[in-house]
Amino acid sequence: MRIAIVTDAWSPQVNGVVRTLQSVQRELESVGHEVLVVSPERFASMPCPTYPEIRLAFARSGAVGRMLAAFGADAIHLATEGPVCLAARNWCLARALPFTSAYHTQFPDYIAARTGANPDWIWRYIRWFHRPAQSILVSTPSVAATLATQGLHQVREWGRGVDFAQFGLDGARDPEIAALPGPILLYVGRVAVEKNIEAFLSSAHPGTKVVVGDGPARATLARRFPQASSSASVPAST
Repeated sequence: MRIAIVTDAWSPQVNGVVRTLQSVQRELESVGHEVLVVSPERFASMPCPTYPEIRLAFARSGAVGRMLAAFGADAIHLATEGPVCLAARNWCLARALPFTSAYHTQFPDYIAARTGANPDWIWRYIRWFHRPAQSILVSTPSVAATLATQGLHQVREWGRGVDFAQFGLDGARDPEIAALPGPILLYVGRVAVEKNIEAFLSSAHPGTKVVVGDGPARATLARRFPQASSSASVPAST
């Protein structure tokens, strides 16, 4: 099949959405499918306010549509709710073409945490964006339940896996982490306000807390928890 993945998140960004989509592309191509990725790098863009690592593309429906039409997609998947996917959504709807979407990020809570905006305002957009999709892919039952409370019922669970090529089964442990006093309490992911890492670092559980990752909240958390490492190249531990 010819499968088009439209996304507002792509390399050089490093986050869960990008990693997921890159893995999906790799697996699809390994079994013979042809994949087109329509991402912000194909358009002029600007940094997202308060989150400059994310680029907001100036994507028009006509420009995105020409790429999809030239590719001759058998299936179109909208991975995010940003301007590139919005342009693709509008193009598909104008031609009565089916598409699927995905809900990767709890945007209402995310935007509320970063800006103080009322999450109900964001939910209005989320409902509007996803309602025409044939299926909305989600990673967990809890996210599916959240969407159901918002009236979005065409949900299909799309779980995650483990890349055994990168994460082996030999039981070897990172020597820096192994040398820390146990038990080890581990967070891996983006270091951003919406992840509520502060609650993790503030918890009273005994042992060593380890944060593996980087992001816009790292400097702030390093100041608030001075016992944690401030280097982005090694785990931050408390």
